[in-house]
Amino acid sequence: MEDRYLMTHSLLSSWLYTMKENPYEDATSDRDSFAEFLQVLRREPTPTTEAMWNGIVFEDLVTDIVNGHGNQKDRWYDAATKVAHIVGGGVLQFRAKKEIPVNGLTLVLYGRFDCLKAGEIYDIKFSKSYDRGKYFSSTQHPTYLELMPEASRFTYLVSNGTDVWKETYYREETPSICPIISDFLDWLSKMNLLDLYKQKWVAK
Repeated sequence: MEDRYLMTHSLLSSWLYTMKENPYEDATSDRDSFAEFLQVLRREPTPTTEAMWNGIVFEDLVTDIVNGHGNQKDRWYDAATKVAHIVGGGVLQFRAKKEIPVNGLTLVLYGRFDCLKAGEIYDIKFSKSYDRGKYFSSTQHPTYLELMPEASRFTYLVSNGTDVWKETYYREETPSICPIISDFLDWLSKMNLLDLYKQKWVAK
């Protein structure tokens, strides 16, 4: 049986950040993006930034509220409640995977949805600032819509702890993720990193 290799939005996003420093990622210019990408490629532990930690805390609060355990004294309770009302009744932390052939390799596309509800995928984001179209170039919605053919749209639920914004992408307007994956594999090959990817990302 031929080897299969894991492919995720996070890996693609890390690569694209090294290429053009994607504006939808909260990052500072003093970071060594290529070194960070190599950490991701090697599947080494990466430090949790303040932005990442805030996102985890906010999402956990949303989950607690959905499950009836939210603390009203929490500083982000009102915003988290707005998100909880949207995702309530959906399947939280839904895992999906799909085999796809790209560049002669069999890839296992994998993702974990914050919420799947009535044909819509939701992803919860915590961000200090928001501008409309912030996630337009993200690999996340094309990846997740590829993973879930039954879903008709993907919505980012973005909060700064006070306000909540929705950014929705419909299937018919979302390009396939496969050409980006193909470009990524070509780049790995040119950089002599394809063997490292195959070693570290072989699917179990």
